[in-house]
Amino acid sequence: MSVDVIVIGGGPVGLATALYAVRSGLSPVVLEPRAGSVDKACGEGLMPGGLQALAGLGVDPAGHDLRGIRYVARGRVAEADFTAGPGRGIRRTTLHAALSEAVAAAAVEVLPFGATGVTQDDTAVTVRTDDSGGDGPTLTAPWVVAADGLHSPTRRSLGLDRDHTTAHRLPGSGGVARTADTRPLRRYGLRQHYRIRPWGDHVEVHWGAHGEAYVTPVVDDLVGVAVLSKQRNPLSESLTEFPELRERLDGAPVVTSVRGAGPLRQRTTHRVAGRVLLAGDASGYVDALTGEGISLGLAHARAAIAALVADDPQSYEQSWRAATRRYTLLTHALVQVTRPAWTRRLLVPAAATLPPVFRGAVNELARPGR
Repeated sequence: MSVDVIVIGGGPVGLATALYAVRSGLSPVVLEPRAGSVDKACGEGLMPGGLQALAGLGVDPAGHDLRGIRYVARGRVAEADFTAGPGRGIRRTTLHAALSEAVAAAAVEVLPFGATGVTQDDTAVTVRTDDSGGDGPTLTAPWVVAADGLHSPTRRSLGLDRDHTTAHRLPGSGGVARTADTRPLRRYGLRQHYRIRPWGDHVEVHWGAHGEAYVTPVVDDLVGVAVLSKQRNPLSESLTEFPELRERLDGAPVVTSVRGAGPLRQRTTHRVAGRVLLAGDASGYVDALTGEGISLGLAHARAAIAALVADDPQSYEQSWRAATRRYTLLTHALVQVTRPAWTRRLLVPAAATLPPVFRGAVNELARPGR
């Protein structure tokens, strides 16, 4: 098989990478061992910029249009509409199916194998594969883009994970260097769907003492409910923190099983290792709090292929930072600011009191990437 780029991971970002490659005159192949439309814990709200990026790829998945973001806590509400056009609530499986159809129409081959090892030299990358039956084919191409998720095996194998522990001298240690755990707050996500007519056309974020609950309309009679929290409790227990939301959902049939993800925070030292580039969650992740994951992954896919076409993989580091800067700064700041319980209590009242500030923050994240 003669291809220009091997894409590891056939989720939305990996499939988008393949589509950008075809549009740029490159021949890609995708490695994805899971069959069909793959579901995962995801807020399922696509920002306007991400929706426009999909449209640019000729992909238009069905869903429920979203006008903006609404924060809710203890009877207080802050609301901001998107100014760059609507977003859309889209079932993760629907998004995956739409991208899979586009990839098939572009005659891109998706091989049912996982990547088990990556080696490279100055001119090519070799990827070993396997499936449930044992070893698969070994593929070689000039480039690899790894979009294999939050806990990317490729990232780990290349040594691109940033260690969260640091060695330094502690007071009273007698001059002996000890290792101190400096890991940031670890947060986890859970998601489930309820058969109920949406009661609004915003992503609704309910703020509690320990986490947030995200309500995203995805079709006319279905809403997704995702909870992000530092506590690893069952979803039913987590929802007790949001009495107003529980009342809304009372009696609504549960139609999907609970899916989880975490810990969400993943840091990387670099996004490029020789001829291998990381994209999407594999390239690093702060938190799902601002709901920009898919939009950001699409921007990574476009930038990665542009760097390969230019035969300048290192330029991807700069374009990755440019694409990620808004998300990283705003999301990290919001996660840190809301760590203490007293600041969490003040967030929604402050946003309601200062609507221009809230509206500006929402639309800074919602606008199309450059």
